[in-house]
Amino acid sequence: MSDTSTRPRRPFVRPLPLAAALRLGRPSETWFKPALSVVVASAVPHLKLLVLGRLDLVMYTMAGSLCALYGHGLPYARRARTVGGVVLAMTAGLAVALVTASLTHSTAVLVAVGALLAAAQKAACDAVRIGPPGHVILTFVSSAALFAPQRLAQVPAHLALTLAGGAVAWLVCTGPALVRREGPERRAVARALEAAADCAAAPGPRTRHSAAAAVHAAWQCLLASGRPTPVRRSLERLVVHAESAVASTHPDDLEQLRAWAVQTRARGPVPEPAAAPGTAAELYGIAAERASGGLLRGLGPGSHLLPIAVRTLTGCALAGYLCAAIGAGRPYWAIVTAASLYQANTTLTWNRALQRTLGNVLGVLVFAAVLPLSRTGPLALVLCCLFFNFAAEALITRNYWLGSVAVTPMALLVLEFGGAHPAGELIGDRVLDTVLGALAGFLAAALVTNRRAAGRVERALQATEKARTEAERSLERPHAERARARRALTATLVELREAADIAAGEWWQRALPEQELLAAEQAGHRTLAATAQRLGPPPRAPRTRRGEAARAPSIGAA
Repeated sequence: MSDTSTRPRRPFVRPLPLAAALRLGRPSETWFKPALSVVVASAVPHLKLLVLGRLDLVMYTMAGSLCALYGHGLPYARRARTVGGVVLAMTAGLAVALVTASLTHSTAVLVAVGALLAAAQKAACDAVRIGPPGHVILTFVSSAALFAPQRLAQVPAHLALTLAGGAVAWLVCTGPALVRREGPERRAVARALEAAADCAAAPGPRTRHSAAAAVHAAWQCLLASGRPTPVRRSLERLVVHAESAVASTHPDDLEQLRAWAVQTRARGPVPEPAAAPGTAAELYGIAAERASGGLLRGLGPGSHLLPIAVRTLTGCALAGYLCAAIGAGRPYWAIVTAASLYQANTTLTWNRALQRTLGNVLGVLVFAAVLPLSRTGPLALVLCCLFFNFAAEALITRNYWLGSVAVTPMALLVLEFGGAHPAGELIGDRVLDTVLGALAGFLAAALVTNRRAAGRVERALQATEKARTEAERSLERPHAERARARRALTATLVELREAADIAAGEWWQRALPEQELLAAEQAGHRTLAATAQRLGPPPRAPRTRRGEAARAPSIGAA
């Protein structure tokens, strides 16, 4: 490694964006899945409690119902385990909060426990790469429970309600497997085919990275999908074709890739392309990878995740104690605001602080407008909460602030299940706690440095070089070994780009070794092209001729 990567540089503060953080994006292609899931999972217990006249218990069933927001990008076998784990984690966090609330009324103790829970939940969710909505839902529930009146004798029954709500959420999330068992795998493979077509149409560093990330995600989805089926065998062959297309940029292949993507995403039969030469032994010959593959990243000494957990602990504690010091009525709102800010680096945390503050301020205005309607009767209150549950998931993929406009009135309406509160008091406390939480949270992010982000880049460079060397050595080995080495190199290139992007947005960092990063990515993609050529061109695309991959422009030339 050159001196460029190790020579210390003067720490510096990067400029922070304003307009870009608030710009609306395109909605997720699957936004309706978590939106509908959480509505169904919430409606069942809500309406049951409405019939029983016990809407005051909604907080406990809702904790389980919100678990329906997780796992929608995962194949159903892994989704079942993931959502089950989220339900248990939710119940464990709620148990700690309820027991603490029943044993003490000390604000100092409650804030400390809330901050510790938020940090633990953040670290665990990052370690397993749980995906959206991450730790925020867990922290929202446990922090609110800390400041709710509670008696120790009530805790078992309240936890049973959470488990019951979680069981409904689990059924809602896994139920579609009975209708379309390979739905998540089909969507992942379709995205890989589309990204490969985009890369072939306009080869360049950005499209190559996007294509490599999409192909890697498709393989990971298939590796986690469970036992082999004829559909999954066809999907694996399609991913092999996508890999080959990333190296071969012949325009005649684009329409075939896009047509396969459309057919794969649709409800009809999956395309069944012939396997590339030698791939028959590879397909579902990856049992070792299935057994050893995992998403858990270490949280031991030296982990780049630990500074983010320390930021969460510091920011949540600071926000909670600051609110308590000035006499704010609900410190847990400040704790949740601070916890929601922490992203992979300081720049992204700043973006989230802007988004959270704007969304909450606009959200209290929506709450003020809808409050008279919600107070017309218990059923109206339930329906308003369900509506905002749906609206939050429908909007949040466009931008976090837009989703917060719906999340804020939903969180405020939940308080109404326990009895009416003065609207002015709720609105004032929410705005004040949001502002204080955002300020305290970002202050902690700026003061708690993450120097390990640059170290992660260096480790990723070493891993990429090692994987590239192994892939080059595999060129003369059996096909299965070449394919395995190629997947490993793709994974390290994705990790390298992720590490570099995260470090680039971190404050107080030495300058990144940009030239080494560029050279490593260029060399890695050239090796991927070489291994793709050795795997052989897809027989179903006759206009792709052997040797074209070698003439494809490299990432550097692009």
